[in-house]
Amino acid sequence: MKNVIGIARIIFGTIFLWAFVDKLIGLGYATCRDPKTMEVIRGCEKAWISGGSPTEGFLKFGTHGPFASLYQSLSGNILVDLLFMGGLLLIGTALVLGIGMKIATYSGVLLMLLMWSSLLPPENHPIVDDHIMYAFLFLILNYTNAGDILGFGKYWKKKGLGKKYSVLI
Repeated sequence: MKNVIGIARIIFGTIFLWAFVDKLIGLGYATCRDPKTMEVIRGCEKAWISGGSPTEGFLKFGTHGPFASLYQSLSGNILVDLLFMGGLLLIGTALVLGIGMKIATYSGVLLMLLMWSSLLPPENHPIVDDHIMYAFLFLILNYTNAGDILGFGKYWKKKGLGKKYSVLI
């Protein structure tokens, strides 16, 4: 049963790494796909390396609810793009490797709550959506020391940067 938590952590991490790579180079999943026909767009300009903004489409057209105007005003902002992409990469890497779990899970909770608040009210429930479930999964991974299971968490805490900087545990 213990290994299930480690496997869940690794799979969860790949979700963030996949989103990072798709937004970076435009693999044709969420980033470079025609929303009407769902066909892959070759040579897509939405990819970050092609000059696209990884947050612009969602922030400009996908947000709704009481905070929509705030999120829409952030659309295309380079700092927001850097923070978002850095978050996807670092959270995903930390989860896959099982290192830096404390900062990764708390950052993940913050990211999920921000995304949740950009879509209020949720589509299928008055309060809860997948972002809230992901936020709770981050907390579960943190409080079960999931980085120690099938990961480098124990080593990181004893000999890695986690030993010197407790915030990185």
